[in-house]
Amino acid sequence: MFKKRGQVTVFIIIAIVIVAAIAAFFILRSTITTSAVPASLEPVYASFLACLEDDTVTGITVLESQGGYIELPEFKPGSQYMPFSSQLNFLGNPIPYWYYVSGNNIQKEQVPTLSDMEEQLGDFIENRINNCLLDSYLENGYGVSMGEEVEADVKINEENVEINLDMALAMERANDSVVVNSHNIAVNSRLGKLYSDARAIYDYEQESLFLENYGVDTLRLYAPVDGVEISCSPKVWSADEVFDELGMAIEENTLALKVNGGNFELQNPEDKYFVIDVPVEENVLFLNSRNWSHSFEVNPSQESIMIAKPVGNQPGMGMLGFCYIPYHFVYNVNYPVLVQVYSGSEIFQFPLAVVIQGNKPREALDTSAIETPEIDLCDYKNTQVTVNVFDTSLNPLDANISFKCFGEICQIGQTEDGVLSELFPQCVNGFVIAKSDGYKTVNEPVPTTVQSNGVIVILEKMYNKNVNLKLDGRDYNEEAIISFVSDDDSKTLIYPGQKQVNLSQGQYEVQVYIYRNSSIKLQETTQEQCTEVPKEGLGALFGLTEEKCFDVTIPSQTISSALVGGGNQNYYIAESELIDFTTIDINADSLATPRTLEDLQKNYIEFEDKGLDINFK
Repeated sequence: MFKKRGQVTVFIIIAIVIVAAIAAFFILRSTITTSAVPASLEPVYASFLACLEDDTVTGITVLESQGGYIELPEFKPGSQYMPFSSQLNFLGNPIPYWYYVSGNNIQKEQVPTLSDMEEQLGDFIENRINNCLLDSYLENGYGVSMGEEVEADVKINEENVEINLDMALAMERANDSVVVNSHNIAVNSRLGKLYSDARAIYDYEQESLFLENYGVDTLRLYAPVDGVEISCSPKVWSADEVFDELGMAIEENTLALKVNGGNFELQNPEDKYFVIDVPVEENVLFLNSRNWSHSFEVNPSQESIMIAKPVGNQPGMGMLGFCYIPYHFVYNVNYPVLVQVYSGSEIFQFPLAVVIQGNKPREALDTSAIETPEIDLCDYKNTQVTVNVFDTSLNPLDANISFKCFGEICQIGQTEDGVLSELFPQCVNGFVIAKSDGYKTVNEPVPTTVQSNGVIVILEKMYNKNVNLKLDGRDYNEEAIISFVSDDDSKTLIYPGQKQVNLSQGQYEVQVYIYRNSSIKLQETTQEQCTEVPKEGLGALFGLTEEKCFDVTIPSQTISSALVGGGNQNYYIAESELIDFTTIDINADSLATPRTLEDLQKNYIEFEDKGLDINFK
């Protein structure tokens, strides 16, 4: 009897020991480190840590190449009015802009914080670590299994990135087995420092707008903005050529920018203009490419032609005794700059938008201000609207449809068989914009809130026609300016370099100015000019004035080009003429070749009464 009781007691003790051992194992297992891994299992664990390090390095590389993002923010497209989408496509790699202006003209920021980057890197590691390939050990008699619960804690420092991964890793072979739950590594990386310098450059840009100021300087150096030239004939620029030269200048001057830090040392004092004084320690490169999305606009202009007209040759201005051309062009220039901060082989890069409006830098963005929610009209599409698009023969026409209201433009969609039924924002006095290749763009006003009963849009077809100019009935192939002016559209040709024009049916005023070389010489003259000025002394207190005269010297000049023919004619161009004929034949009358400024002014007076003979052939 006593013997049986003793056996039961032994079993109870054994059970208690087993339970205690199991409990101790689960309590103490989190403290097991690499040193506690049996020697036979160390190769497996070393391979696992190498896998963890590879995943970390890959995640760091993605963060650096994508402006601090692994998971990209939602993509937002740009528009014809503002070219920036929410991402810059750099060599096929999408990089979120840290600052840009959306397609509907709202300023946006997408600057990740350090904690955002740590969280994304942690998520990246958690999603990849179970894919670590340890199959070769399984084939050699090892047993390896990974737990389903994974949590990665990431700390980004200036010199390294620390990873603390909590995940059960069970390994066994023969009589050796172990479970490791906490895995710690530190990967050498300058990610933290590169990000810190990138933020310093970004904050300095938002405070000082140094990129916009460099852009304005480039604009004024490489494009006609303001000026006065002595001439009696119009001065003409091709906007396309101006934009090409401006684009090349922006690309080269952006690359010339340097930061006073890293490996850079100023050698030539003349290069100081391109050195930016911002407190960073790493190397910095600024990049721009003409192939990236950008937009250049200039006013006044007629399509791709910029014209400055002379003053002094008009009727009644003979008293001037000379001609001059004042010009003032207003530009909107938008282009991206990619900032690369690098150390050794590591490059942290982020893009931002450079925005110049009306020849001036944009307003600085207050990065310290409390952010307030931005109301984006395009996010509130809640009214079903049907848009029907036709040509002038009432045939259905496919077109791209957008909606404009309060200065914002929302992309709606593309018609199919001339019909689009989509959600529109609720907005009073907006415009439905319809575009189709080969047709004149239409802004159809919607006088009240957009209604669900639909909008009808008629698009007029554009026709490309040859232009043949004659002077006194004979073909003319020298310098001339030909304009087709209508209420909603104007086309200007610099003849004979341009001999084709795109027109739709409608009423036009056709203007032709024909010029030839001239050698009119105006001598230097001095004229007396008088004006009323306040009297000196006590008289000024009582508002008394006196006349003061002074001499104005007008320099001598040679008028190298003079008006010798042309005229203007109102003409309704019917669509049947545009369909049936290929050439617009314009005949103008000549004017006497001027020999003096008075002759030139007389030509301008006679020009007003000259008509044109217009025929379609």
